Amino acid sequence: MNQFAILSNRKRAIIALVHTVFFLLVAVIQTALSHPTAAFTLHGHNETSTLVLVTIYSIVTTVLLILFGYSRGFVERLYFACCSTSAGFGLLRSLVGDPPLHVAQYVRVLMLVCAVLVGSVILRIHSVAFLPE
Repeated sequence: MNQFAILSNRKRAIIALVHTVFFLLVAVIQTALSHPTAAFTLHGHNETSTLVLVTIYSIVTTVLLILFGYSRGFVERLYFACCSTSAGFGLLRSLVGDPPLHVAQYVRVLMLVCAVLVGSVILRIHSVAFLPE
């Protein structure tokens, strides 16, 4: 199990996978309910909520990039790369707005789907290692 630095056991992999599935559901709902004609930038009418979203996305993206830096092995790095890319596109969309960067929602969903798949592989690796011989 030296290939994992952060998701080093089955419990951590399950927690990470549950979080990823939750945020995938949130991203899918946001994509389904989005209105590409309504701008959502710091210069719009919803400055407070936009500032909150930008702050949250900035913190999450930063933390995920730090975890990416600490991760070991290809699979764990791929998982955190997918998660941080998703959060980064959410941040960009909050900053730039929906009409110019509407594709960011689809990239977020795609990256979270990839993260769920990679997280499932990580969980499978830990589950196989967990089985008695």
